[in-house]
Amino acid sequence: MPAEGKSDLERIGLFSEMGYVTIGDRYVSQYMRPFNEAASKNRQMLPGGSKTLSALQEGYFEPQFVRIFDGEAYSNPVQLRRRYRLAEAKKNLGKAFLPSNGDKLPCGKGTYYGTIGGPFAYFSAQLKARERYIPPGKNFYTNPGKKGTGYGYANLTIGEQYPHEPDGYELEKLIAKKAREEHKRLVKGGPFKINLYPQDYFDVNPYFNDKPLPPVKKPPPEKPIAPPFIPSSPAKKSGGMKGGTFDPYPSHSADPYVIKKSMAVPTSKERKIFYPPPGPRSRPVTSIITLNVTRSINANNYKTAHLTSD
Repeated sequence: MPAEGKSDLERIGLFSEMGYVTIGDRYVSQYMRPFNEAASKNRQMLPGGSKTLSALQEGYFEPQFVRIFDGEAYSNPVQLRRRYRLAEAKKNLGKAFLPSNGDKLPCGKGTYYGTIGGPFAYFSAQLKARERYIPPGKNFYTNPGKKGTGYGYANLTIGEQYPHEPDGYELEKLIAKKAREEHKRLVKGGPFKINLYPQDYFDVNPYFNDKPLPPVKKPPPEKPIAPPFIPSSPAKKSGGMKGGTFDPYPSHSADPYVIKKSMAVPTSKERKIFYPPPGPRSRPVTSIITLNVTRSINANNYKTAHLTSD
């Protein structure tokens, strides 16, 4: 137990609280604070005011109008093109190629004028002598191939037919169910849970409860109301003759006179201070927005996640 106050473990649930970088800073009030403090301190830039557009040079950065082609020599584009053609013509090694004769054009269909080979000899309609055609021999005759791919068709493979293997309905679910039952049989107890571990203030599912529900209480049967008791004779009034009591005189009880011993008051040194046992310790709680972001964007879908607005 510390001498003054609580320890960091009891206050915030951490072994040691980290130091702060703003210790010793001067407090600055946010009330009536200007948006830009530098704009209200020292000397500021004072412009001469806005100038209107006119035919004068006022309103421009330069004191006089600066031309783009000021001091540039005049160039004749026609003369430049002529000089370029003469320079290209000097690169030719000889004169231009001129064919000896021009192209010949045909004068109509069925004429050979303008062709390279000239006319052809006439084609005779008489057939040339040919040798007698001897057909080739016949191929071997075999049984035609059986139709089918072999999967699901009987007696189509080279070897014998595969034996039938039973395949139960939903066999994978049955195997998984048997594995779960065997796992539950081997488990000796429930999961280990520590009672002092700090929990979140907001559960993931507020309707979830790990404890079994108590049995439904049946309403007690209604008892019939009995009629009020009416004595046969009225009660007797008490008086000096003890007429209204059960006994005529009260019975004597032995009550010896005993002096009670007083308990000695302990001093401040002997008295021990009572320290209650520490309860569940608190810790920094993650906000609801951060929890929703962590559930929506994780290591599996952070590349494909996109912003959605409701």
